[in-house]
Amino acid sequence: MEAIIYTIIFITGALFGSFCTLATYRIPRHQDITHTRSYCPNCNHKLGFFDMFPIISYIFLGGKCRYCKQKISPRYLALEVFSGASFLALFVFMRIDLLHINVYALCKFGFFALFLTYLFLTAWIDKENRKVEKGVSIFGIIISLIYIVYLCIVEKANIYKYAIYIGFYILVLILDTIVLRKFAKNKYINGLLLTLITMAIFTKEYIAYLTVTATCLSIAIYMLIIKLKNIKNKSLKSDKQISSTIPIAYFMCMSNLILLLYFYGAVYFKL
Repeated sequence: MEAIIYTIIFITGALFGSFCTLATYRIPRHQDITHTRSYCPNCNHKLGFFDMFPIISYIFLGGKCRYCKQKISPRYLALEVFSGASFLALFVFMRIDLLHINVYALCKFGFFALFLTYLFLTAWIDKENRKVEKGVSIFGIIISLIYIVYLCIVEKANIYKYAIYIGFYILVLILDTIVLRKFAKNKYINGLLLTLITMAIFTKEYIAYLTVTATCLSIAIYMLIIKLKNIKNKSLKSDKQISSTIPIAYFMCMSNLILLLYFYGAVYFKL
């Protein structure tokens, strides 16, 4: 019974990951992500059901489009596997009793499933485009506000603390709408701030703080690797040019996800 449930959770996570691969391709291109059927980006042939089944379709098709035989990027497979594994790990670490299902525990898992989807969307779009999409940020804000309502009503959380978070949201959105739109073209920092607020609401302040620390460390290592490659290739790129291409939101989201799973896992294994 447990194996069946865990398989279902993994497949569900992989399906979310499959949707994220579609969304990360279409959202930056301002394409519909809900009504238009999936298609091959190379030959534009619409995909059938057996072409889109997470993980299995990629393996059986040999990582190629069934119709044009163009190689499919392995990132699609990687995101589906990573998403499925993350959903399953979180489900196990949250100690959801399979014999005595707790509605509140399932609700919380549902909220975190949406939060993981938000992290995947933000991370992969930023990794490929170095951009925090406003639509994805709004999705994060919406699920955060609903989660706050749930916490305050069901778990009797401190409403004043979350009112401060809502105030931060409003402040950043005002800056984004009025100040930056009028005086600046680059709103990347605003997107990072919205991402950090959403992380703090779901993973609490301590993990959010560690996320910032881990992100800075990851970026420092990344810059060092890039500089060493540039020296080897005799590139003349400056530190400013290198830093302007770093997908900060990607490192933030991955750091936050790893830390979230680590702390849940530490409690589960009583480390």
